Amino acid sequence: MDIGIVGLGRMGMGMGARLARTGHNVAGYDTAPAKSDEAARQGIRWADSIASLPDMLTQPRVTIVMVPAGGAVDGAIDALAGVLSSGDIIIDGGNSFYKDSITRGKRMAEKDLSFLDVGVSGGIWGDEEGYCLMIGGDKQAFELAEPVFRDLAVEGGYSYVGQSGSGHFSKMVHNGIEYAMLQAYAEGFEILKGSPFEYDLCELSRLWNRGSVIRSWLLELAELAFADSPDLEQIKGWVDDSGEGRWTLTESIDQSIPAPVIALSLMMRFRSRQDESFSAKVIAALRNKFGGHEVKHE
Repeated sequence: MDIGIVGLGRMGMGMGARLARTGHNVAGYDTAPAKSDEAARQGIRWADSIASLPDMLTQPRVTIVMVPAGGAVDGAIDALAGVLSSGDIIIDGGNSFYKDSITRGKRMAEKDLSFLDVGVSGGIWGDEEGYCLMIGGDKQAFELAEPVFRDLAVEGGYSYVGQSGSGHFSKMVHNGIEYAMLQAYAEGFEILKGSPFEYDLCELSRLWNRGSVIRSWLLELAELAFADSPDLEQIKGWVDDSGEGRWTLTESIDQSIPAPVIALSLMMRFRSRQDESFSAKVIAALRNKFGGHEVKHE
């Protein structure tokens, strides 16, 4: 198929490269012209603008938007909508908020364009290993673009999950679960590191992935990380969040569904960004006042 990609960052470039390797005709655009050389190496034809992208594709055109969530997505989608034709397909493969995807789906339908919101998991490894794809939106558009999803995904790693918004909603919850899993592994390894035993955390990661009930790809990655640096001494304990953990938690509140583990994992990410916790200072001061407990001074 002919496929256009808007946004050739790590994920967009990787997806384009995988599609080119599997025989698709891929054209790409990015706001950074310097990426044109890398695109060429990956078999991706370079478009000088979004407006020129449709001329490089045959109808019905399939375009994938891989830009950061928010205004950049609307900007790319609206630019595409201005130059695409009736029956063409726009796919948002970024981490967009599902309610925004519902709105975008309706807006594109008014222009006689099909819109698919696709939750993409697999990270930077997806280029080689394949992705997991959760696809929402127009069912007929999904069926038309299915060869794209089949070649992007690992075997059996894509599914049409429902109407507009459902793809990004499922990816949102997926990421909320991921937050909690990461936090559980992190706490466990810290307890191991602080124990009186001299554990080889790389070896323990490898061992746990051989038949234990907590085996996972994340443990494979932990093994790689500890192999690179047993004490992770070059890494600062500052953890960002993409926003999807927050959205998952907001949804749990809206539905009155308790999600304490996901909530606490998100709070711990916020804590990681504080060099000094003022709340901890308040607790130390109060304990000193009511119980005479020792206070450590800077």
